[in-house]
Amino acid sequence: MAFWFLSALLIVGFLSKSNLVEAQLSDEAALLAIHRELSVPGWSDNGTDYCNWVRLKCGGANNSFVEMLDLSGLHLKGNATLISDLTRLKHLDLSGNSFTGPVPASFGDLSELQFLDLSLNRFVGRIPVEFGSLRGLKSLNVSNNLLVGEIPDELMMLERLEEFQVSGNGLNGSIPQWIGNLSNLRVFTAYENELVGEIPKGLGLVSELELLNLHSNKLEGKIPKEVFEKGKLKVLVLTQNRFTGEIPEEVGICSDLSSVRIGNNELVGAIPRAIGNVSGLTYFEADNNSLSGEIVAEFSKCSNLTLLNLAANGFAGAIPAELGQLMNLQELILSGNSLFGEVPKSFLGLGNLNKLDLSNNRLNGTIPKELCSMPRLQYLLLDQNSIRGEVPHEIGNCFQPSSWIIAFRARKA
Repeated sequence: MAFWFLSALLIVGFLSKSNLVEAQLSDEAALLAIHRELSVPGWSDNGTDYCNWVRLKCGGANNSFVEMLDLSGLHLKGNATLISDLTRLKHLDLSGNSFTGPVPASFGDLSELQFLDLSLNRFVGRIPVEFGSLRGLKSLNVSNNLLVGEIPDELMMLERLEEFQVSGNGLNGSIPQWIGNLSNLRVFTAYENELVGEIPKGLGLVSELELLNLHSNKLEGKIPKEVFEKGKLKVLVLTQNRFTGEIPEEVGICSDLSSVRIGNNELVGAIPRAIGNVSGLTYFEADNNSLSGEIVAEFSKCSNLTLLNLAANGFAGAIPAELGQLMNLQELILSGNSLFGEVPKSFLGLGNLNKLDLSNNRLNGTIPKELCSMPRLQYLLLDQNSIRGEVPHEIGNCFQPSSWIIAFRARKA
């Protein structure tokens, strides 16, 4: 009995070793074929010790299978389909090359793949429906190619997806409703496409969503309040679309929201005072809309703010003196509104301010000579206002020649 048991173990061991050797030979042959096709810098022309080649890592039993392949930024061209013969890949990065033709559908057979980056190439055609088979995929990036068509519904099966990036293509259709079912999604970027329709409210169900970038599409409708309700959003970029309605009050829930870019839309109404609850805000850009009301003093609570751009809207009233509390502010752009009153004296304490653009409003008063005490101010634009008096001679002495000072082209009656 012991003899038969020992024999069985030897047979199993022999078969396992045979399978291992077969897998090793398979990856070796695949790598040599890939090298012949792509001429990967740093690779050898023979198969000896391929696990020590640059830009790949092996894993599995006895470190025998290629699990990571990073060929990014090498400007490679040729047939990338051969890479799908490395069947145990978990990480594949082909970004920053010159691959052309359709995206290899055979990549959908890489059942263990967790990371796939095909960005910054010249792939054409559609996103392969076969990618829906990559059930373990956590990151998919096909940005900055020449892809067209709609985002395929087959990708709804990628339930573990954390990063989904399809920007800089020619994709059309709408954002699929099933995006809201990707419960692990942290990053979704689809900017610079031809997408239409509304942002799915279901996207707000994604509890982990931190970055949403959809700028430069043809999206419309309201900004759904649901995208703020989970409170984890950190970056929101919706510029250059056709969004309407008001900025949701729920924006104040996201205290870690650092960047809001919603310019060049058709938004209306006032900025919610809840913006003062967004303590992490560093960048707020809402220019070229139809926003109205007063500029809310609650911005002064956003102590990390470096840029505030509210140009080309319908804001009225005086500029809040409280904005002078924003010690990190580098650019303040309020041009093209109906603001009146004087430039707040509190602005003189903004030691990091580089650009102050208050042009094309209804401001009055005079230009304070103390502007020279602002050490980093280089761009001062006050034209098309009702400012009176002369430019203080001190200003002409303290600004560098490269600075722009447009102070007096007064508003025509």
